[in-house]
Amino acid sequence: MSDLDDETDTSCGEEQIVSDWEVRKEWLESILSKYHNGKAVEVLKFNVSPGCTTSESVLSAITSVTGSYLAALTTNKPTDKCKLSIIIKQLPRDPFSRFFVTEGQFDLREIKFYTQVMPDLKEFNERQLAKTSLEEPIILPVPKCYHAHYSPAGGTDDSPVPPESILVLEDLGASGFTSVKFSEGLTLDQATIALDAIARIHAHSLSMKVVDEQSLSERYPFLFQTAKATDSYQQLVERGLPQLAHFLESRPGLEAVLKTLLILRPRTKDIISALLAPKGPLALITHTDFWSNNLLFRNNYGIAECYILDWQMVTYSRPTNDVALLLVSSVPTELRRKHTESLLNTYWDKLNWTCSNLGLDIPKDLGYTRKDLDKDYRKSQLLALLLCIGSVDVALGDPLTEQRLIDVLEDLYNDGVLTDEAVIATNEADS
Repeated sequence: MSDLDDETDTSCGEEQIVSDWEVRKEWLESILSKYHNGKAVEVLKFNVSPGCTTSESVLSAITSVTGSYLAALTTNKPTDKCKLSIIIKQLPRDPFSRFFVTEGQFDLREIKFYTQVMPDLKEFNERQLAKTSLEEPIILPVPKCYHAHYSPAGGTDDSPVPPESILVLEDLGASGFTSVKFSEGLTLDQATIALDAIARIHAHSLSMKVVDEQSLSERYPFLFQTAKATDSYQQLVERGLPQLAHFLESRPGLEAVLKTLLILRPRTKDIISALLAPKGPLALITHTDFWSNNLLFRNNYGIAECYILDWQMVTYSRPTNDVALLLVSSVPTELRRKHTESLLNTYWDKLNWTCSNLGLDIPKDLGYTRKDLDKDYRKSQLLALLLCIGSVDVALGDPLTEQRLIDVLEDLYNDGVLTDEAVIATNEADS
C-alpha cells in the first residue's frame, strides 16, 4: 500500500501553503494557534532567514523563523508573551534532489514519524509510566513538531500539480543546542549521551510493540521498507566504492583491505538487505541515519542532553544498526577502540531500564541477552561500514576523517568482520 495516495495534514482550517514559501504573519498565527489547541495567537514580530547552507542539507530546504508572539494561554485574549524559534523543512529547490526525495518518500516518512509515531510513543509513555512510581519523566529526545502538511503530486499530464510537504519543528539551536564537527568526532561523554538518547527511543517502540501486541510494520506501513531501502543504499555503495578504492590505492599497506572489499562487492546487496530486515525479538523502529551530523548537544547547569534530528530514513529494523553506525562513523579511533564495550553497556543498560519502566523485561520476556547484543553488533558493523562507503565523500578530503576511515577499515579487517563467513553467510541466508 502506497502512502502517496493519501494526504497527511495537521494544519487548522484552510491550508495556507505558498509555492515560493513567503512566510506570512497570518500563516504563522494559524499554525501556532493550532499548536496551542485553538488558543488565540498574535504574532508581534518575526524574522526569516536560511536555516542552513545547501551543503548541509541535501534532503530538505530549511528556513529559520525567529520572533515573538502573544498567546491566550491563561486568559481569553492573547496576552502571554512567547518566544518564536522554528525551522521550516520543505522539499529541496534543486529539481534532481527534489525528485530523489519525493521518489524515496523521505519527506513523507519524516512527516509521518512526527505526526503518527511520536504521538503514539508519547501516549504509550504516559500510559505506562502512570503505572509506576517513577518520579522523573522519561524524555523522548526529539524536537517538538508545530505543524506538518503533505500532499502528493496530482493534476493531469497537461496540468500537473507538484508534490508539497512542509514540516515545522522547534529550533533547538535557540535553546542552546549545538552540533559537533564531524571531522573531530564525538567525545566520550557525547557518544554516551547519544546512545542514552537513542536507547530511550528504541525502548519505546519495542515496548509498545510487545505490550500492545501490534506489529510495527502493520501499524506504520510508511516505514522505510527493506527492499526499497536496500536499493537506495546499494546505489550509494556502488557509487562510493570506486571512490574509496581510488583513495586506498594511494595508501601503502592497505592492499589486503581493498582486495577484501572488492571480493565482498558482489555480495553487498544481500548483506544490506539481510541486516536491514527486522530480524530477531529486538526488531524495533530505528533512525537508520544515526551519526553525529544528525545530533545536537547541550550542557545546561551540568545536565548533558542529546536530541536526535532528521528522521527521513526511519525503518523497522534491528537496534544495533543505529549503535554501530554511530560508533563506526562518528567516534574517534582511540575512543572507539578503548570504549566500545563500555558504550555498548551504556546502551544496553538504558534500553533495559527504560523498557522495564514501560512494562517489558527484555531478558525474561524476549529471551534476549547482552551476549546477543554483541553478536548483532558484530554484524551491524558490516552494514555500518557499507553505509559509510556509500557516503565516503563526506570523509575524503579531510586528513582527520580520512585517517578515521582507514582505522575503521583496518580494525574491521583485523577483527575478521569483513571475512567472517559466519557473519556474511548468515546475512545471505537471512536475506
